[in-house]
Amino acid sequence: MLSGFQNASRVPELRRRVIFALAMLAVYRLGVHVPTPGIDRAAMAAFFEQQKNTLFGFLNLFSGGALEQFSVFSLGIMPYISASIILQLLTVVFPYLERLSKEGEVGRRKITQYTRYGTVVLSIIQGTMIAIGLEGTQGPGGTPLVLNPGLAFRFMTVVTLTSGTAFIMWLGEQITERGIGNGMSLIIFAGIVARLPSAIWSTFEFMRNGELGPLVALVILVLSVAIIGAIIFVERGQRRIPVQYAKRVVGRRMYGGMTSHLPLKVNTANVIPIIFASSVLIFPATMAQFAANSWIQAISGMLAPGQWLYEIAQIALIIFFAFFYTAVVFNPSDVAENMKKAGGYIPGIRPGQKTAEYIEKVLSRITLSGAVYLCLIALLPSLLVRQFNVPFYFGGTALLIVVGVALDTVAQMETHLISRNYEGFMKRGRLRGRKG
Repeated sequence: MLSGFQNASRVPELRRRVIFALAMLAVYRLGVHVPTPGIDRAAMAAFFEQQKNTLFGFLNLFSGGALEQFSVFSLGIMPYISASIILQLLTVVFPYLERLSKEGEVGRRKITQYTRYGTVVLSIIQGTMIAIGLEGTQGPGGTPLVLNPGLAFRFMTVVTLTSGTAFIMWLGEQITERGIGNGMSLIIFAGIVARLPSAIWSTFEFMRNGELGPLVALVILVLSVAIIGAIIFVERGQRRIPVQYAKRVVGRRMYGGMTSHLPLKVNTANVIPIIFASSVLIFPATMAQFAANSWIQAISGMLAPGQWLYEIAQIALIIFFAFFYTAVVFNPSDVAENMKKAGGYIPGIRPGQKTAEYIEKVLSRITLSGAVYLCLIALLPSLLVRQFNVPFYFGGTALLIVVGVALDTVAQMETHLISRNYEGFMKRGRLRGRKG
């Protein structure tokens, strides 16, 4: 592992990409501490101390602590994720967007542009609702959170939060293009990892105050290690479909006649279903939190993390987005057609439509297994809160995102190293999906 990082520093392009990604993440972490004007930060901190095990605590985790300080990055990357969900759903409905999605790089850029517009619109809506809600919210002891409520505060808050989200979106795109790994995922990764020191400190505080026994702390530690191991095992898991290539004579050369395999990941969608499900649940629940209507408040309470309605909705959304996102990124018909053109076939299965149906059948089964695995991981925060009264960041969702993003980033670094004949991070084994 250490030699792998040493080799990474010897590749100029990879070194530049890693340094650029780290620099952009550092800029993001600095922005988290830039406060939005007009807020009593002490009252806001006290308010979030009371709300740490509610929906606001969950939002604060994904924003990397920005919401707790009500910084310019308080909305985080969630508006962008919500806009991406909406665009992908509309792709199935509108033929124009479907054509764009099949036009390669040009179509992808057009859809990305629409996603940016959608992000700004959602940021304006969320910023407006948050500004109005904060004006009527008081901290402990009746201290108002807003120093000077009014139209000027609302306008400044909307402009500030929307600009912060747009800047985060730009940072993520820059990391993806000029850095290493997926920029949006790395931003969420950085926000979660930044909260881990305070989580560890809180655990020691619980132990010192007698609220958490040493044995329970040991159980949590062992459980966390076991979850990490299970996540790595499942994320690297594949269903390999054997593929036989027929012999072809081109000129004086013979091609094909070899056996290969088609790898299908158990969890093709990675952490996307959980992030999508969380963002879908967070948006209406956040808006309802600031409404004065009693029945809306009741619904908001039922949609808070840890409530049975929230868990049922989260499970349903995770399963839906697991199948939906897998269908978006993997088309069995295209794979079968490309395989047929290359002279490949699955033993016992006719090329063409039958092959596509077989691949889709296998993919549906393993996608269901992956969706169940994601649901189990997502439910762990609620179980830990109920059993041990610990914060959300000990849960499986955060670990899944951290481990998944780390594995994907290391896999990309491996590809750069292997392409330049350097030994990667694993000497005795290889990361699944590693080329070479």
